[in-house]
Amino acid sequence: MQNRLICITGPTASGKTALSIALAQRLQTEIISSDSMQIYREMDIGTAKPTAAEQAAVPHHMIDIVDPGEPFSVARYVELADQCAQTLLQAGKIPLIVGGTGLYLDALIEGSAFPGDETDHSIREKYERMAREQGNEAVHACLQQVDPVAAERLHPNNLKRVIRALEVFEQTGLTLDAFNQQNKRPEPKYQAIKIGLCPSDREILYARINQRVDQMLEEGLLEEAEHLFREGKLTGTAAQAIGYKELADYFSGNGSLEECVEILKRRTRNYAKRQLTWIKRDPTVFWLTYDAGADFEQVLQRSTDYLAQQGIQ
Repeated sequence: MQNRLICITGPTASGKTALSIALAQRLQTEIISSDSMQIYREMDIGTAKPTAAEQAAVPHHMIDIVDPGEPFSVARYVELADQCAQTLLQAGKIPLIVGGTGLYLDALIEGSAFPGDETDHSIREKYERMAREQGNEAVHACLQQVDPVAAERLHPNNLKRVIRALEVFEQTGLTLDAFNQQNKRPEPKYQAIKIGLCPSDREILYARINQRVDQMLEEGLLEEAEHLFREGKLTGTAAQAIGYKELADYFSGNGSLEECVEILKRRTRNYAKRQLTWIKRDPTVFWLTYDAGADFEQVLQRSTDYLAQQGIQ
């Protein structure tokens, strides 16, 4: 088994959850989430967490592990997810990693490093102050000037990681990718068998995203977000989560509900575009064209066949 992982990746709303659960059941294994927002408790609808029934069907790890506002880093994710993966491997199961946060997935597989306690806090404070005074877009524009590749895949609302990339550049003179390349493990810790879900047409994906946002609202996203907002729990990284940030603006009186929902849909579409950009730079991904909900059995069988070719069945 030798530290092998199966990875199901793809943009938001591409059908990763359904495929990963079906594969996990066929392979009699368990799922480790690599979603940076599903780690938070109480943020269920807006992060599209697997339902209670789905989690009962297949054990899931790295979901609901910290409270909103609690500090959480990529390094902490790697530490905890690695423990889960090693436990499964020792039990004779190949872990199935699923999620759209490429940074978490790459860090787990490759052992990417980031500046740690030696970070110059004055750099962080400078950009945090800029964000407060001029908005997140101003900080993102700074990153665009020095590291356009990182800026392309990081949403302006993902302020913590935008600032982290700027910290890396100001401390080392390197782009985030160049820094990670210098600091990664000589050999990847895990051999990853990667399957990517790609829509046949982006407009189909965007339409599905719009539909899913509407469905989330019907399922109670507004009430979930308002509870967290009124309780003062939308702080730190959790406050930047797409869906919650836009509705927090509405609760604060910054726009009508209709306006904030349209902004939410647009930002989610843009996020999906950046996810595809990140994933498609990886030549090791086995791509399957799939429009979520259509021809599911065919995609499941093609995934199963591909894994069998890699000696996993």
